[in-house]
Amino acid sequence: MTSTPHADGGRSGAGRGLLGPSLTPREEELLAATLEVLAETGYDNLTVDKVVARAHASKTTVYRRWPSKAELVCAAFAHQVRDSGMPPDTGSLRGDLLQLAEMIARASRLYARTIAGILAASSRTPRLRELLVDDLYRDRRDQVYCVLRRAVGRGEIAQEAISEDIWDVLPGYISFRMLQHGRPVTAETLRALVDEVMMPSLTRHAPSSR
Repeated sequence: MTSTPHADGGRSGAGRGLLGPSLTPREEELLAATLEVLAETGYDNLTVDKVVARAHASKTTVYRRWPSKAELVCAAFAHQVRDSGMPPDTGSLRGDLLQLAEMIARASRLYARTIAGILAASSRTPRLRELLVDDLYRDRRDQVYCVLRRAVGRGEIAQEAISEDIWDVLPGYISFRMLQHGRPVTAETLRALVDEVMMPSLTRHAPSSR
């Protein structure tokens, strides 16, 4: 059986990383302000001074939780992913994947330019790339795994279908198409991705009989 870390879809990061188990209302305001400023200035021109001015907060409040700009920015995006809601539960794997794909595409449209700037900056800032993987990408992976584990529980797919690499096909393609080529991700695009790539890959193993 293929090992899949956090395949139960639970928030394995609770108590870990940039967000920890909980945020205060003030910290949530700071993260929201960070995304607003980031959308206006890009990563390179964002400063903590601009964020605290937008949020009417103090630098101490920021640095007590996030000691660097990289950590603040990644925390803001990780929070946005978590705040998008629990993975969909439509009752079918195909329905769940389609709704999750729509969630990812919507977030990518909102923050495409900002994410592109962060990825470019991460090539110069190893700490930023590390944080992107540790918190933002891990949370997205947990969302996909949650959907897949539900499908296993319903008997739609076999546990063996869930690999270490299958999780990032959906968010990876959507992000690549938007960020690298600027091509629109339509409903038809998402249907093709689910029906022609994800579903055949996930159903190639026969589910165990109950």
